[in-house]
Amino acid sequence: MTQPPELPAIVARISAAAPAHAPLWLVGGVIRDLLLNRRLNDFDFVVAGDGLAVARSVADSLGAPYYPLDAKRGVGRVILEGVDGRLTFDFARARGPDLAADLAARDFTINAMAIAVTAPQILIDPLNGYADLRAKLIRACAPTALADDAVRTVRAVRLAAQLEFRLDPATRAAVRAAAPGLAGVSPERRRDEFIRCLGGARAPAALRALHTLGVLPHLAPEAAALSAVDWPPAGTAWDHTLATLARLQDMLMVLQPVYDMETASDLTMGLLSLRLGRHRGALAGHLQHALSDERPACWLLMLAALLHAAGQTETAATTPNRAGADVARARLAALRFSNDEAQRVAAIVAGHAVPLSLVQALPLTRRDIYRYFQDWGAAGVDAVLLAAARFLAVFDGPPPAADWNKLLDVASSLLRAYFENPQEAVSPPMLLTGDEVMAALGVGPGPYIGRLLGALREAQAAGEVRDREAALAFVRRQA
Repeated sequence: MTQPPELPAIVARISAAAPAHAPLWLVGGVIRDLLLNRRLNDFDFVVAGDGLAVARSVADSLGAPYYPLDAKRGVGRVILEGVDGRLTFDFARARGPDLAADLAARDFTINAMAIAVTAPQILIDPLNGYADLRAKLIRACAPTALADDAVRTVRAVRLAAQLEFRLDPATRAAVRAAAPGLAGVSPERRRDEFIRCLGGARAPAALRALHTLGVLPHLAPEAAALSAVDWPPAGTAWDHTLATLARLQDMLMVLQPVYDMETASDLTMGLLSLRLGRHRGALAGHLQHALSDERPACWLLMLAALLHAAGQTETAATTPNRAGADVARARLAALRFSNDEAQRVAAIVAGHAVPLSLVQALPLTRRDIYRYFQDWGAAGVDAVLLAAARFLAVFDGPPPAADWNKLLDVASSLLRAYFENPQEAVSPPMLLTGDEVMAALGVGPGPYIGRLLGALREAQAAGEVRDREAALAFVRRQA
């Protein structure tokens, strides 16, 4: 008999808070992750009864927030704030007459194990998920598991990439066969599984597999079409995109708050760490900020990297990619991302080539920096990172040191202004109001006043206007 993993203490606390008459099993991915010694944030329970009622009872007992996650399927959620972050606990009614039927109806065998909270010494494993876990194998629970729910085709690839497992041959064939069924899956479910692929530890590998298995055309056809676009010297635009994603992921590892010594030992990444490492904390806050539904901005940056070559050619490598921005905006709308998320990704795609062009303007003036962030806003931070990744993707080995240093000069100047000196360099407070400008000039309202205020703010950012008297003199000269 397989030795089950030791359950974390929080499970006993949840069990004690649950109604005594309701049998409770810990199931699915949490068992898999316990066996793999992975960090736990989400706990799934199956109950013999109404999951909503059990979740509400647990929430009331613990004084925690409760959410009816899926009333139709009887799923309720409880949220607790733990030492290492937020923990979610989902309670679901068993699918079928008993636990065995519930496990058989799941996606993959490694997700079809369970432990009764009252008998934690026994691992319930009817489909031999533990053996597949040890063999590092993703295997469907049933021959029809993927056809029954086509979003599992994406999940299969995501799990294989993130866990560094492989798909067994039958499951691999089932992914290919079931992929067209994604057309019948809600955009929201496709979005949620797809963006988790991009947010995973091995996003380029996941995307390569999605493309190879014919899944990507049903998620982001614009990205899949890049394999037919020549992109010298990389080969195709798809090859270039995968290389860009790989370098971007390397960069994000080096610039994360916990210093990655192994990755940064590479000379190129070491220089990146040296030049931009002072912004680790600020970058982490920027990239972890969620514009909507707990999807962090770093996931959106990876999505922008996937779409950055759409509508652009290598010969236009340093000009804004407006066509690509339109493609990105339409794709995110189709997948039901929020308007803010669509705008962020579109801005990153449109503006990511601009830092490459600014190399020719070195050293950057305060006006250069102000105009850059006026054009791209917060997305300008992400565009800097994507520009650097795209530059590195051109080279099989280390890039020319002089060119890499120049691009890092641009990146350092922009990030320092945005994170360390925003009120002076990026968004200085106005020295005059519109009413004060009209009074000083003796004119009425109109678009001319807005243009004057814009010019005044740029002059402030450039260091040409420092006080109210200078501001009044400036607008009079402009008038």
